[in-house]
Amino acid sequence: MSLRAEGHAATSTLKKLAADMSNIIESLDTRELHVEGEEVDSEVLTDPKGTVCIPFSAIYHTHGFKEPGTQTYLSGCPVRVRVLEVERFTSTKKVPSPNVYTIELTHGEFVWHVKRKFKHFQEFHRELLRYKAFVRIPIPTRSHTVRRQSIKRGEPRQMPSLPHTAESTVREEHFSSRRKQLEDYLTNILKMPMYRNYHGTMEFVGVSQLSFIHDLGPKGIEGFIMKRSGGHRIPGLNCCGQGRMCYRWSKRWLVVKDSFLMYMKPDSGAISFVLLVDKEFNIKIGQKETETKYGLQIDNLSRSLILKCNSYRHAQWWRQGIDEFIRKHGKDFLTEHRFGSYAAVQENTLAKWYVNAKWYFEDVANAMEAAKEEIFITDWWLSPEIFMKRPVVEGNRWRLDCILKRKAQQGVRIFVMLYKEVELALGINSEYSKRTLMHLHPNIKVMRHPDHVSSSVYLWAHHEKLVIVDQSVAFVGGIDLAYGRWDDDEHRLTDVGSVKRASTAATKSLSTANLAAAAESTERVPLQPQGLAPESHLFERNADDAPDTSKMKGIGKPRKFSRFSIYKHLHKHGMHHSDSVSSIDSESSYSAPTRSQPNLIQSLRPHLKMFHHHSESKQGLAEPREDKGSIRSLKTGVGELLGETRFWHGKDYCNFVFKDWVQLDKPFADFIDRYTTPRMPWHDISSVVHGRAARDVARHFIQRWNFTKIMKPKYRSLSYPFLLPKSQQTAHELKYQVPEAVPATVQVIRSAADWSAGIKYHEESIHKAYISVIENSKHYIYIENQFFISCADDKVVWNKIGDAIAQRILKAHRENRRFRVYVVIPLLPGFEGDISTGGGNALQAIMHFNYRTMCRGENSILGQLKAEVGDKWINYISFCGLRTYAELEGKLVTELIYVHSKLLIADDNTVIIGSANINDRSMLGKRDSEMAVIVQDSDTVPSLMDGQEFRAGRFAQSLRLRCFRCFDAFPVTR
Repeated sequence: MSLRAEGHAATSTLKKLAADMSNIIESLDTRELHVEGEEVDSEVLTDPKGTVCIPFSAIYHTHGFKEPGTQTYLSGCPVRVRVLEVERFTSTKKVPSPNVYTIELTHGEFVWHVKRKFKHFQEFHRELLRYKAFVRIPIPTRSHTVRRQSIKRGEPRQMPSLPHTAESTVREEHFSSRRKQLEDYLTNILKMPMYRNYHGTMEFVGVSQLSFIHDLGPKGIEGFIMKRSGGHRIPGLNCCGQGRMCYRWSKRWLVVKDSFLMYMKPDSGAISFVLLVDKEFNIKIGQKETETKYGLQIDNLSRSLILKCNSYRHAQWWRQGIDEFIRKHGKDFLTEHRFGSYAAVQENTLAKWYVNAKWYFEDVANAMEAAKEEIFITDWWLSPEIFMKRPVVEGNRWRLDCILKRKAQQGVRIFVMLYKEVELALGINSEYSKRTLMHLHPNIKVMRHPDHVSSSVYLWAHHEKLVIVDQSVAFVGGIDLAYGRWDDDEHRLTDVGSVKRASTAATKSLSTANLAAAAESTERVPLQPQGLAPESHLFERNADDAPDTSKMKGIGKPRKFSRFSIYKHLHKHGMHHSDSVSSIDSESSYSAPTRSQPNLIQSLRPHLKMFHHHSESKQGLAEPREDKGSIRSLKTGVGELLGETRFWHGKDYCNFVFKDWVQLDKPFADFIDRYTTPRMPWHDISSVVHGRAARDVARHFIQRWNFTKIMKPKYRSLSYPFLLPKSQQTAHELKYQVPEAVPATVQVIRSAADWSAGIKYHEESIHKAYISVIENSKHYIYIENQFFISCADDKVVWNKIGDAIAQRILKAHRENRRFRVYVVIPLLPGFEGDISTGGGNALQAIMHFNYRTMCRGENSILGQLKAEVGDKWINYISFCGLRTYAELEGKLVTELIYVHSKLLIADDNTVIIGSANINDRSMLGKRDSEMAVIVQDSDTVPSLMDGQEFRAGRFAQSLRLRCFRCFDAFPVTR
């Protein structure tokens, strides 16, 4: 015990001694030290390997400003100094430092300016002398030991000379020599690592750990300021009082970049706030405007930030430095753009469309696999266990949660924002999705928003579907990373069979008659490594998810290819010439009836000849259909597979009109009987954009993430970092590019408001874009949407898309011009319920408002048209839906194809793809948050329009032709 006590006493004595020595050094009066120093050799060796850039990921690894060993400068790159000008602010000799020197510093690609008086040089020099003396003393603390060890043996330590002539005695004709002396002094200081890496030097030249990151763009003004708490635009984020006692002042390091400002905590280096530059960005100074002596007020749509400076002149320097820098490098963010969007129109942007989720999921998976720094995901619903590539031939490699875990282990930061649903109204179980993802790796961070009670937001949702990789590739559209969304051109109704590989010879000679025999002779495709039971590798985390086989029909039966022929069945019923089997009663346990659909629903096929294109087959946009009665083969990257593979596992096999999802925490357990109930096919549209447009999409995500972080107390910890937008100046440096993208002009548009993005004024640029494109269309409009609720009465419905369609048709009629509108919507809303027995309240309400928009009442589109054109409306507009059929366990089954798209195409040159439905929730901006892109073609191809030669856009025309193929492949309900 005595030895322990003695050891403890010795340790305490050493700590006390170290503290006393530190206090002595800190209180040393450096004015008693000499000002002139010894000369230093100006030649300093640089890194022979050349300049090494600081990676963007460094923003997530910041350290306290006084911590030794922090990388601030570019390795192997010198800092060049020039004193540009000298300004004298007073003529009296009573002021000791009347001159202000503007110093230009260059470090690699970065150029910035600082303003310093001669007294600042003197104070800086004394601080360096104190630091030099300090590091000579072997104080027994870890930080001091590390600091001493960071100074290499043999490094020059001699201080360069600083002029000692009083500033007030320097005549104007001697300014040039004084400038040269200060240049040489600072240049020599910055050549010596011992002094260059000292935090006092970095403060003097205005640099920090985030100054020289290439993707953050050019370097602006930086320095210490005092900031005042509060100022947020959103109620609940500020102090309830208004007096000075309610405010808190904190010392922070302010950093100015081309599109944002941020401040950091000096002790930890943590980023503690990010203020984005936007159309409301403004800077004011003065006590009257800021209620603070020497105050500086910076406003944007989200916050009014109050800063306090040392003097009025200091506040002026900050205002001038910020204003000039932002106007030079970030002017695009200061103005309101077309349609009132926050984002500028970006020319020469690579873009690509997707019809159905098969290729969309694959491209998203490939882009994630190529991620180096960040992955942003925001979704209305996310299912972690979905497979991104199908059929599953590589185990769990391409399962979403496995991809994210793999990338997180590689150091990629993954940020996910999910809509926090009202659980009584919606069963998407976002809490399970968050918990599952957060348990994968610490680099995966998930937020849910909104908190319904604290924010009083109960009715509105975050509805956008975004995936952003390295802020350079952004997927935008209507496809959720969730159950039931994956589909391909086949729109299969069944998923009960096994997969078999066909030999090349057998594949070429197959016919309907011998298909079953040929299939039985083929080998089984190994979907898993040897030694594992079939598909057992898919369910390693959910061994208890197996369905209750006692309640499932057909489980365990040997399944072979059936010789059942759909067309023989149609012959039997005398309907083999019918375009649709929608009127055939299904023998399955569920079939969505369509006889209640109105007679106004027309077929597209009679009107397709208006859009003839003579090079369609060359572009591969219209592949030949297979012979009727044949069973299509599946072509994959592992050879040609015959039969039906298990594409939809567990909850992914769904028919949500028959039964909504349950027990989502058991992802691989079936919840409907796939041997009696057909799945509901899913038709959807999405897109991907690159470069500057992708940066704009990422900026929206960052705005929402940072807002949610300060809005919800649980996310204010350092484990949920603030996100920083990359600079538009580096957007062209694409490290990954999605194949087959084409150049076009792209603008990002959105619906956003105070509750969703924390902005002062709501934005409804999607609504404005829809109306503008419709009003300015010349030949046709093609719309696919999950809902069609419009035609404003300014009481119940407010969006004016339906009215714009009606007025555009009437304009064409008055001008006697041909004009067509095609509207494709689902035959039934996507809510559980049997329409034959009346359906549920939600289903009835949606159908009522759809019909109110199309044909019921004088405010409807047909109501407005009939008042002027009578029955000729049929020459201008068609309303359509999709349906398909298949054989299931020897019975003919049919089901509607659920149209989930949010698409508008106009005149083969303009496309809008996004997450916004045609209803008030999506369009008004104040309600659901949405994201979309408007793509206008810059690359054209020769075509025909209305019998005349026409230059069609490559992006828009190929998408329209691809959508029209759906009406060749699947019946159109009349």
